[in-house]
Amino acid sequence: MSLKRVITTAVVVLGMLSLVAAASLVVLTSYLHRTTDSLGAASRGVHLAEDLKVDLLELHRLSNPYMALREESVHSLARAESNLQAHLAEAVRTAQTERERTLLAEVERASSAYRVARTQTLGLPPERGVPELNARLETALAPLDQLVALNVHEAQAAQAQASRLDYLADVIGIGVAALLVMGGTGLLLWMRRSVFRPLLHISQSMRRFGSGRKRTRAPEEGPTELREMARTFNEMANSLGRQQEDQLTFLAGVAHDLRNPLSALKMSAALVTSGRPIPEERMQKTMALVRRQVSRLDRMVGDLLDSTRIEAGRFELQLEERDARDLAREVAELYQAGGSSHDLRLDLPEEPVLLSCDATRVEQVLHNLVSNALKYSPTGSRVDVVVGREGEEAVLSVVDRGIGISTEEMRNLFMPFRRSGRAREKAPGVGLGLSVARRIVEAHGGRIEVDSRPGVGSTFRVRLPLSHAAAHPSGAQPEGAGLLH
Repeated sequence: MSLKRVITTAVVVLGMLSLVAAASLVVLTSYLHRTTDSLGAASRGVHLAEDLKVDLLELHRLSNPYMALREESVHSLARAESNLQAHLAEAVRTAQTERERTLLAEVERASSAYRVARTQTLGLPPERGVPELNARLETALAPLDQLVALNVHEAQAAQAQASRLDYLADVIGIGVAALLVMGGTGLLLWMRRSVFRPLLHISQSMRRFGSGRKRTRAPEEGPTELREMARTFNEMANSLGRQQEDQLTFLAGVAHDLRNPLSALKMSAALVTSGRPIPEERMQKTMALVRRQVSRLDRMVGDLLDSTRIEAGRFELQLEERDARDLAREVAELYQAGGSSHDLRLDLPEEPVLLSCDATRVEQVLHNLVSNALKYSPTGSRVDVVVGREGEEAVLSVVDRGIGISTEEMRNLFMPFRRSGRAREKAPGVGLGLSVARRIVEAHGGRIEVDSRPGVGSTFRVRLPLSHAAAHPSGAQPEGAGLLH
């Protein structure tokens, strides 16, 4: 489970809940506003219907024949008719439904008929005029009663709708709030268990490791990022542990390998300084032994110094143009002149193979490869030193028919302080030669390749870029030529 994915999902979900809550509140507010408007219109309709009824009743009261001749009654009658017309016009203007408009049309027709009948009954006696006006009044009041009932029903419906919307808003608000609280609480609890606790464990493991408890490892738990962090720390701790073990093994190996030549030198020095006469042949053998042990010590110390310079980043090359054939010839002649018990052969091309290199360092690489080939090959076996050219690369190969290298041993072949079991049994050493050789070759922009089969032999190929003059005889140089990577 990824921490980034969980937090992103939680934020998206909580954000969507917030948006849903906001949208719901906006929609519910709009519906409540419309419902409130409907309720207000219904209440206004009821008031207008009641006003129309009052106006009709007032008009009917003033239509009494006994009051028709009074000046006060005439003014009141005109005012009642004016109020009736004004209220009727306002009711028609504010009508919300087709049913309201139909009832108001009936009210208008009935009130008009009532006014006509009132005019016609002014000259009639009360016993005839009053019943006629009462009948017309009932006809005009009937649609007003229906209008009042209709507006009351609409007002009740609007109020019920408002109540439902209010309940729905409460449910949505409480539900969203509960979900937000539960989601936030769940996220915090999950982070406390799956994020903060693993982080605390990693921090504690780092502190323990830093305080000297080198076997401490962080538990790989929690989200993917924290597991990867713990795995990286554990790999670093394992690597440091392996390095420490390698260093201890290296120190033990150096001490052991130094003790052998030192013991031989000590015995030789004791023999020479014993004061007893020593035969010439014995003296020559003793001095040859001293030279071999000193050479061996010099090589071991040189490998140590080179490895130290490389690790410290102070490894420098003194570049010059040299023929790879000359370098290979000098190395081969050195071993041939030393009376090697192997058949060391040199295979060189006719054309020069020019390199821009540090000749001393390249010879050091060849020395290491040839020395290894001789040490790990049976006495009298053949060892070939071959110089060739492939494309824009010079290829310097050392081929032996020795013990060979297994696939498993090949993985650690160029690692410092690593030597296979058969190599340790065959010849002493500290395991730095091939590591230093590879770093020298890589500093020249080249690489080392190995082909080997146990019991058959090994072929080491050093591939180095040719000098610009050799690679481009016409004088043209590719972009970036002359840079050492």
